[in-house]
Amino acid sequence: MRTSIATVSLSGSLTGKLDAAARAGFDGVEIFENDLLACPLTPEDIRARCADLGLRIDLYQPMRDIEAVPEAEFARNLRRARHKFELMRRLGADTVLVCSSVSPQAVDDDALAAEQLSRLADLAAESGVRVAYEALAWGRHVSTYDHAWRIVETAGHPALGTCLDSFHILSRGSDPQGIADIPGEKIFFLQLADAPLLAMDVLQWSRHYRCFPGQGGFDVAGLVRQVLATGYDGPLSLEVFNDVFRQADAGPTAVDARRSLLVLQETVGRAPLPDPVVPTGVAFAELVTPDAEPLAALLGALGFTRTARHRGKPVALWEQGDARVLVNTGTAPRRDGTRLAAIGLESPDPAAAARRAEALLAPVLPRRRAPQDAPLDAVAAPDGTELFFCATGRPELPDWRADFENTGVPPAQAGIRGIDHLALTQPWHHFDEAALFHRGVLGLHAQESVDVADPYGLMRSRAVTSPDGSVRIALTVGAAPTDDTVHAQHIALATDDVVAAARRFREAGGSLLPVPANYFDDLAARFEFADGELETYRDFGILYDRDDHGVFRHCYTRTVGRVFFELVQRDGGYRGYGAANAPVRLAAQHTARALTGG
Repeated sequence: MRTSIATVSLSGSLTGKLDAAARAGFDGVEIFENDLLACPLTPEDIRARCADLGLRIDLYQPMRDIEAVPEAEFARNLRRARHKFELMRRLGADTVLVCSSVSPQAVDDDALAAEQLSRLADLAAESGVRVAYEALAWGRHVSTYDHAWRIVETAGHPALGTCLDSFHILSRGSDPQGIADIPGEKIFFLQLADAPLLAMDVLQWSRHYRCFPGQGGFDVAGLVRQVLATGYDGPLSLEVFNDVFRQADAGPTAVDARRSLLVLQETVGRAPLPDPVVPTGVAFAELVTPDAEPLAALLGALGFTRTARHRGKPVALWEQGDARVLVNTGTAPRRDGTRLAAIGLESPDPAAAARRAEALLAPVLPRRRAPQDAPLDAVAAPDGTELFFCATGRPELPDWRADFENTGVPPAQAGIRGIDHLALTQPWHHFDEAALFHRGVLGLHAQESVDVADPYGLMRSRAVTSPDGSVRIALTVGAAPTDDTVHAQHIALATDDVVAAARRFREAGGSLLPVPANYFDDLAARFEFADGELETYRDFGILYDRDDHGVFRHCYTRTVGRVFFELVQRDGGYRGYGAANAPVRLAAQHTARALTGG
């Protein structure tokens, strides 16, 4: 299907928005009136630029407060429309969006609305223009799609149809099944937007919190199925008002937008994409650091041993159980400190996983590789993290470990079983994009977003997981774009006995994050513990949580650069990440940083 995007969905100048839409692979655009008015190019120049970029101008929008008004006011509206239709002729656009009126002059009279829209359509037809009438969710008298359709049907004009907008329909809780009553040829345009489920004024919700399909809580795919069943053959077009998107670079936003439509089309059976290849585990986590000594000390205290070194690069492999950490000292500017730069994902079919990622516009990463190095496919996640598709220990496929020379020291077996989860902090404008990326590209399930209290604001967190929990990634975004907490990343290590793991770590010289005594006093009030149990948790700074499935115990190391480690023990099928304890952990980290001057 053809795809389109409203220029209001992207940041920057009109020409920059057009360039971004074309580079992302869109077929067309909706020109938002404010973008045109602010552009120094003539309509003819814009038309030519779109043609050069391979973009069709699918819609000009919006025309407001047209219908069901006193005759004198409607005469002024026709005069305004005449100028707009001439502008559209110069622009090369043949469909205009007319929103249901919010004017205080509008009256509740469907017959008058139909009669005036018919006259507007007469004028439009003279200029070769179609009128797509849309019900705004906050329209004065027309606020639902079925009401708008009844008026269009009453008018009975060939140049008058309806525009369906997923936000206006789903935000009001309207039933999309009624779309089946609209002939496909009378649906002149389809605009799509998702949104988080919020309890707030619908106008503010619409203007600030829309997002791309698959990033919110609406059943956009279900609505699209209803529309396609009518025979609608126009474009799928994105109209997203979002404060974050307006401030982010237009190029990545346009790619994110296009990816959302590809995933949506796959969901409704209209995009032949390669099948998802869900990862089955974490092969390794790669830390890049300008100074390996503090990190080596931390890994050693955690019980890891340096088992191998890359033949041609300054990368060391540290192992314990099935947990593997690569320490790369070759590419990190000192100002960036230690950071989590790459993740190796075990894949049933690495080549197919890479094809899926490339089809969904994930940047394929070039890799400097010696002739004897294992060929690994890698793509970049929205935050820049490199994702490698691996087949560890499978003789029929290349094994990345073949690039390493053993040190002669075997992997330690000190109590860490593997990597439980990874926490990746996102740039403040990539949070929703990251959730869609990991769901669409990797086939992971995105859990509900949660807000976590930080001493300086709120952090948002959303976990993406494989069905069996073998891959868990927590995506977080900090309280503010400049907040240092944005830069925190961590690796959670699974153990069957967190107390024993914490004791070994401390006895080896490791420093655990101190937790305030008030936290443990509160635990004593909320839960019952065996004799001495709570005192042990207090001694090691071990946090505690329960859900309907089990118990979670966890503690944290001090931070090195931008990275810290977490020791976690899941019992009884616990599914969460200790989100209830996150405010305590964040406050403790702020305190520790203040005391050390870091």
